[in-house]
Amino acid sequence: MASSSSCGNYEVFLNFRGEDTRKSFTCYLYDKLYEGKKIKTFIDDEGLRRGDEISPALLYAIQGSKISVVIFSKDYASSKWCLNELVKILECKNTNGQIIIPVFYGVSPSDVRHQNGTFGDRFDELKKQFKDKPEMVQKWRDALTETSHLAGHESTKFRLDAQLVNKIVEDVLKKLEKITVSTDSSNGLVGLNSRIEQIKPFLCMDLWDTVQIVGIWGTGGIGKTTLAEAIFDQFSGEFDGKYFAKNVRRKSETEGGLEDLQKEMLSTILSEKLEVAGPNIPQFTKGRVRRMKVLIVLDDVNKDEQLEGLIGGLDQYGPGSRIVVTTRDKRVLEKFGVEKIYRVNGLRLDEAFEHFCNFAFKENHCPEDLNRHSRRFVKYAKGNPLVLKVLGSSLYLKRKSHWENVLDDLNRICESDIHNIYEILKISFYELTPRVQSIFLDIACFFEGGDKDFLARILDDSESDGLDVLIDKSLISISGDSLQMHDILQEMGRQIVRQESEKEPGKRSRLWDPKEIRRVLKHNKVRILHLYIYIYIFYLFGVMHSYFSNYISTPMFFL
Repeated sequence: MASSSSCGNYEVFLNFRGEDTRKSFTCYLYDKLYEGKKIKTFIDDEGLRRGDEISPALLYAIQGSKISVVIFSKDYASSKWCLNELVKILECKNTNGQIIIPVFYGVSPSDVRHQNGTFGDRFDELKKQFKDKPEMVQKWRDALTETSHLAGHESTKFRLDAQLVNKIVEDVLKKLEKITVSTDSSNGLVGLNSRIEQIKPFLCMDLWDTVQIVGIWGTGGIGKTTLAEAIFDQFSGEFDGKYFAKNVRRKSETEGGLEDLQKEMLSTILSEKLEVAGPNIPQFTKGRVRRMKVLIVLDDVNKDEQLEGLIGGLDQYGPGSRIVVTTRDKRVLEKFGVEKIYRVNGLRLDEAFEHFCNFAFKENHCPEDLNRHSRRFVKYAKGNPLVLKVLGSSLYLKRKSHWENVLDDLNRICESDIHNIYEILKISFYELTPRVQSIFLDIACFFEGGDKDFLARILDDSESDGLDVLIDKSLISISGDSLQMHDILQEMGRQIVRQESEKEPGKRSRLWDPKEIRRVLKHNKVRILHLYIYIYIFYLFGVMHSYFSNYISTPMFFL
């Protein structure tokens, strides 16, 4: 077998001298990485090393890896294949930012750097074989010198090989966690890497003696949560405890609210269930957190009381802690005293065009005949990633005439006084069939964050493909078993329902606000019968306790 996987990119590439370490140290390291930690690791077999050139399979593996672990051993420099791989690895480092972790196994960095000792003797023997190729020899020498200066691991500093292997695996895991989140066109946000670089100075990650709080501020759909998730993924490995709270605004309005959210936060940071009755957190528990360096992200905060209730004072966290808050309202940050505020702006024109194409054509460029139309869509979206994503997804595989009709609708919206993000997104909603529209509104009003299988049981067979349609049009997504909808799209859906009857909630197709439900039931006893019928249906589905109880403070009744 050529490697741990026959196709695809790798997370780690192992560069080593087979006769020295294949059946011992390298084999153990590979097992720990691939079998132990499930890290996609490439280890070659001897059949791939023929001739003087790197085989296509090895070349592909090197180029596709995020990290290369280079194991220098006593006979390493006698192998032209090892040295050719090393030259290629350094090329990938300098062009693609690939990470290199050198391991000095039975040799010192100085021996590798200056080609001294037994290591140097083996290199001298190889030079004699290639005396007619001085340029190649010089490339090998330069590669050895450059790699020896990189931070790595020396076997002489560990009593047992197992300790060295564990340290390398720990290093690999930490570096993989820190690698910037992929901006792959089909999943990520174009321009995300540049935003991460812009916000790094706000985070002051090199100052570990103080607690820092940073605000991420911007309009809805602009990419605040995506940026916060990227920061969390990249840096969380450097902290003793970590916690990411999504949708703070929504969760704080449910029964239990901030009290339950704070307990969840402390339980996650301490990696144990916090058994506390009532709102008071024991001083002992707070003291433990105060001695920890933690990373906390609070997403979609809309009131400064939420920050006060969840964070309190910065002195409650250990030195080096970082707190990141995303919000649409800058005043929330200013009231809490946040001084470092990063504003998330719309995508640049070139980024917006690429992002739109990723969803409209499933690639980062568009056909020539739709180029002008695509640029008009990008102009209307004003760099908002969510709008670009939804519009692009709704146009995928559609005829040019359909594109022109949608552009006409957009033009009318943008010429009126009501031009806003909701009106633009409604274009995609009104393209849905009436039944799929109904499913969308059900999710927006009742089922966002709920179990997709629960909703699937409610839908009949003829409606079961409705969820797939919504997913394809980027109007919802599935995370695990949970239905997810961007809060902008959810608010748009609820706005559509409100417009059914602005002044009389009882005439709307759906009610979700507890105050409105009580008012309607008080004046319409017929609806009480409907209420009991739907409660009975929930029981029939066997989900009353596990699902419905989560929403008891925001009843999910079709009235």
